[in-house]
Amino acid sequence: MLVPITALYAGILALIGIVLAAGSGFIRARTGVSLGADSSNPEQLLAFRRHGNFTEWAPLFLILLGLLELNGSSATTLHALGGVFVLARILHPLGLRAEDAGGAGRALGAGGTVLVIAIASVLAVMDFF
Repeated sequence: MLVPITALYAGILALIGIVLAAGSGFIRARTGVSLGADSSNPEQLLAFRRHGNFTEWAPLFLILLGLLELNGSSATTLHALGGVFVLARILHPLGLRAEDAGGAGRALGAGGTVLVIAIASVLAVMDFF
């Protein structure tokens, strides 16, 4: 069975992941830190966490989205979840700052991420019943 909607969001999220990884890689090249994080460099730590946070959440979302699509969830539901998740994953790193807890982007990104994962999780459980 095909999962074109999940494939769409996997592709979009992979592109976001590449951008975040590149940011981390450029800083590694500039600072000469090959492995690990140099926590004395706030710019480097920030880039690592932007990428790391993304990689912590995106796979879980894509698994849930794929399962929902395979179980017959509506295209509207899948696109709503995917659209909000993508927006949240763009807002979060933009609002993540080293000097403070972050601004509205971080809060909206984190909140949107958790909300979408929670909704997708509940829908997946409901599909069982």
